[in-house]
Amino acid sequence: MERKHPLTVKPVSPAPPQGREDAAGASVKLVHAFGMHARPAVKLTRLARQFRSRIALRVEGAAEWIDAKSAAKVMAMRAPCDSTIEFVATGSDARAAVGALTALIANDFLDVGG
Repeated sequence: MERKHPLTVKPVSPAPPQGREDAAGASVKLVHAFGMHARPAVKLTRLARQFRSRIALRVEGAAEWIDAKSAAKVMAMRAPCDSTIEFVATGSDARAAVGALTALIANDFLDVGG
């Protein structure tokens, strides 16, 4: 049975950029039935590592931001299905990074374009 999910990405106000770096932020609903377990965490961190920007994420309302390039830390946040994941990024490709990561989550971690 095929699941379709509406793309639910909302902008998040990132911390002010330092120097000439770009900043971006967004939030997205985690639609994966089992939440953020090992396989989606690894997919997310592999994608995050393709970008030069510093990228952080958290479950909406959590006090601590997590390095999106650390699979262990992303798994440890134990985000359940239907929680909202917030991203902030700073760097030359911050907008592209946030866009790609939110699309990955919104599309239930399906490989897009490959």
